Amino acid sequence: MTEDDSREQMRRMLEQMLGPDGAEEALRALEASGMDPAAWSSAGMPVNPEQLQAAMAQMRQVLAAGDDDESRWRMAHDVARQVAHSGGDPSVTSAEAARARSILSVADLWLDAATDLPPAGGQHLALSRAQWVERTLPTWRAVAEPVGSSVADALGQLVDPEQLAEQGLAVPEMPMLAGLDIGSMMHTMGSLSFAMQVGQAAGTLSREVFGGTDVGLPLLSEPALLLVPANVAEFAEGLDAPADEVWHFLAVREAAHARLFAHVPWLRASLLGAVEEYARGIEIDLEQMEESMRGIDPTNMDQLRSALAGGIFAPHHTETQTRALNRLETSLALVEGWVEEVTATAVAPHLPHAVPLREMLRRRRAAGGPAEDTFRTLVGLELRPRRARDAATLWAIVAREQGPQARDELWSHPDLFPTAEDLDSPTDFLQRRADRDAESSEIDAALEAMLDGTLGTEPADEEAATGEAPDEGDADDADDDADPGRRTD
Repeated sequence: MTEDDSREQMRRMLEQMLGPDGAEEALRALEASGMDPAAWSSAGMPVNPEQLQAAMAQMRQVLAAGDDDESRWRMAHDVARQVAHSGGDPSVTSAEAARARSILSVADLWLDAATDLPPAGGQHLALSRAQWVERTLPTWRAVAEPVGSSVADALGQLVDPEQLAEQGLAVPEMPMLAGLDIGSMMHTMGSLSFAMQVGQAAGTLSREVFGGTDVGLPLLSEPALLLVPANVAEFAEGLDAPADEVWHFLAVREAAHARLFAHVPWLRASLLGAVEEYARGIEIDLEQMEESMRGIDPTNMDQLRSALAGGIFAPHHTETQTRALNRLETSLALVEGWVEEVTATAVAPHLPHAVPLREMLRRRRAAGGPAEDTFRTLVGLELRPRRARDAATLWAIVAREQGPQARDELWSHPDLFPTAEDLDSPTDFLQRRADRDAESSEIDAALEAMLDGTLGTEPADEEAATGEAPDEGDADDADDDADPGRRTD
């Protein structure tokens, strides 16, 4: 079919819905926005009035279902479970559940010898991939919702009548969409599509994770230890180490993460707060979004999700975002570094393949995977800590020089927590901290002196120095020294 034939078919289709004048106006608007009528059918868009009528009816159903937050996230939940099930999601057998619980209990026993932080408590769970989605999706929702709001607002702006008027365009009146505000419709579609994109990513991640803490964020709302047996078994198949060692090694990592999140009260709020602070400052690249939206059927949710995954975030960061990003990356690195170091200490007496397993997980973390790429697109940041090796070095130095208790006490308050500068040179951390403590002691002494009223005073005479007045003999001697020619009786 030639381009002229495609345009004429499109014009006839639109004319049946909009009338002659409306059809020509709609065609001009489509072409001005970069949509090619010849590519309409190849993009999967409806090519006759009946198809378009059905698409619009479907869109009305979707909009009605996705008009509130809870409905949108129920649909995202369904998408996540579908992805988790794709390719198989074997149910956890009673034998696997018992094995996981036993291994997690052993992990806590081994960790007791490596850290003063007590066990996290809570249940010991063995979950299928879909069950992992059920447990963690609420946290992914909290992480992604600020971004989804920005995306939805930007989509609404793309069809804002005032902005289109400035470009000499207009949104045509369409009887099928009577009663619907186009901008509001696109806002709702954007929110729904983004929520479903998060569901897609969470479902993808469920096929890769070993437990509830692999990404370094506290994904569980309540303390618990969990393993995903299907994923652990698949990972162990490709390694030289015995499967039993792999299971124990991963269980210790899971239990170490859980201890941190359970017993460092400020950590969860700090991590998720940094993500939210970063996300709320995200700006959408409207030009990139407009380019991504060209030639797609806005009633097709799959095409809309693909368009939103095309790198729509503005490349620059605000000052607030930069601070939040640095805080998040540093915290994630220190969490991963502490877990890595404590795990190595805990498993060393028990697992002959502990060192190669540690290196294997380091390489896996560095390589990333589809889930990491998806969340980089969704939230605009890298969830994997980049400086975990430096953090592990820092924790190892503190434990070696001052003991495990001193290492773990650094988690007791945010003011004691190592900084990004500390990770720049972890071998100098203890000396820098000693210098800082000495400086703080001097400041405290000066403040105490100021409160006592002695700051800046000097012993100008013996009374000032000793707090005692001179006796009479001393006074006479002083007078003699002052006037040696004076007559004395």
